Amino acid sequence: MMNRTLAITAFTLSALAAGAAMAQDAKPMGDKMMTDKMANVEKCYGVSLAGKNDCAAGPGTTCAGTNKVDYNGAAWKNVPAGTCATIKTPKGMGSLTPIKS
Repeated sequence: MMNRTLAITAFTLSALAAGAAMAQDAKPMGDKMMTDKMANVEKCYGVSLAGKNDCAAGPGTTCAGTNKVDYNGAAWKNVPAGTCATIKTPKGMGSLTPIKS
C-alpha cells in the first residue's frame, strides 16, 4: 500500500512539474500572450473535420468547433506554418484564404 501511495504521489508531482514547464513557454507580446507554438502556425481553410475547426466556420456558426461539415472552405484550422497548401483532402488542397463552395 505504501508503494502505491508513493507511486501516485510521484506521478502527481511529475504532472504538476510538466504543467509548470509548459506554462513557461508563454511569451509576453504587449498586452497579449503568445506561445511559441502559436507563432509557428497558419490558418488553413478547408481542412478541418466537422466540429474540429479552430474558427471562422461561416454563416450559422459562432467559432471554434461549430463547423458542421467536413472540409468546409469557410472554416479554418491552425496547422504548422508552411504546410497548408500541401494538405490534401477529398475536396482538394488546403488554402490560406477561404475557399468558395
